[in-house]
Amino acid sequence: MPRRFFPLLIAVFGLSAAAPGQVLVRMGTLAPKDSRWYQILIEMGQKWSQATGGRLKLQVYPGGAQGDEPEMVQKMRIRMLQAVALSGAGMSGIDASVSALQIPLMFDSYDELDWVRDRIAPRLEKALLSRGYVVLNWADAGWVHFFSKQPEVMPDDFRKIRLCVLQGDSATYELYKNNGFQPVSLAATDILTGLQTGLIDAFQAPPLVALTSQWFGGARNMLDIKFATLVGATLISKDVWDRFSPADQKKILDISQQSGVELRKEIRGLEDSSVAMMQTMGLDVVTATPQARAAWKQLIQTKLYPALRTHGMPPDLFDEVKTLSAEYDAAHAAPKAKTRTRRARGS
Repeated sequence: MPRRFFPLLIAVFGLSAAAPGQVLVRMGTLAPKDSRWYQILIEMGQKWSQATGGRLKLQVYPGGAQGDEPEMVQKMRIRMLQAVALSGAGMSGIDASVSALQIPLMFDSYDELDWVRDRIAPRLEKALLSRGYVVLNWADAGWVHFFSKQPEVMPDDFRKIRLCVLQGDSATYELYKNNGFQPVSLAATDILTGLQTGLIDAFQAPPLVALTSQWFGGARNMLDIKFATLVGATLISKDVWDRFSPADQKKILDISQQSGVELRKEIRGLEDSSVAMMQTMGLDVVTATPQARAAWKQLIQTKLYPALRTHGMPPDLFDEVKTLSAEYDAAHAAPKAKTRTRRARGS
C-alpha cells in the first residue's frame, strides 16, 4: 500500500502510536488544557495503563482541538475518536434522555442531583449504550447562570438580546425561540469570538466554565439565579470497549468512576472561588429581585416544563424525575421553607 494512504488510515481507524497488543484510545474534550478537568483525565489514563499492564493507552485532545461536542461525537462515529468527555448538552445530542438531569429549577442542591441521578443513571446508560456508547463515569461542571454584556434580570430583558445556544442543542434552541427569545446557535469554540463581534450578547454556563474559557470577559454580568446544573460524562465507543477482557473492563470502569467522584468533588469546591476570581477581574454579580425570581419561575414551570416534557425528553422520564425530586424533598425536609414550592411545578 502506498505510504501516502497511511495518514488517512491513522486518522480514520486510530492506528497510530499503539504498540502490539495495545489499544489506543483518543479522547476529545472541550476542557481547557491544564484545567482540573484535563488533569484528572490525564491521571485517569495513566491509571488505566497501569491497571491493564499497558494494554490501554489514552491520548487526550483538550480545548476543543477536535471540534465542538457535536463534531467530536461525529468523529467517534467514524472512529477518528474512541472516547469523549462531554457535557450534558453534548450527550443530549446523542440521546435526549440525558436532558432529564438538566431540567431548569428542578434541583436545589448537588445532594438532590446526586440522589436523582443515582436512581435514573441505569436508564440513561442503557439509552446511551443502545446508541453505541458506554458511560465510564458521570460528572458535572457547576450551576448554570446567565452571563450578559449588560446587567439583565427579567425574562423580558433577555428576550431583547441575542442569546447563545450551543450548536447541536436543537431542543433548547426551539424552546427559547418559541418563548420569545432570540437564540443564536454557536459552537462552544466560537462563543468568545461571538461575544467580541456582537453576534451574541449573552450565554449560559457554570462560573468555572465561564472563567476557564474566558467567556466572561465578553459578558461581565452574571445573574445570581442557579438555573440548572451542567452535567457531564466520559463515554467510550462500545466497539472499542468490547476489545477489552471482562477483567480489564472492570478495572477501567472502577478507575473511571473514582475519577468521576474526584472530579465532581473538586469542581464543586471551586465554584464559589471562581466567581470571586472573576469579580477581581471585573465581573458584576447581578442580584435577582423577588419579582425577577417569580417571573423566571412562572415562565419555566408554565411554559418550559410542558415543552420539555413533550419534546425535550421521554415524557415518563420527566415525570419520574419530578416524582423523585418530590420524594427527595419529603425525605430531606428542613425546618426552613424551600426556596421554591414543588407543588407549583407544571407538567
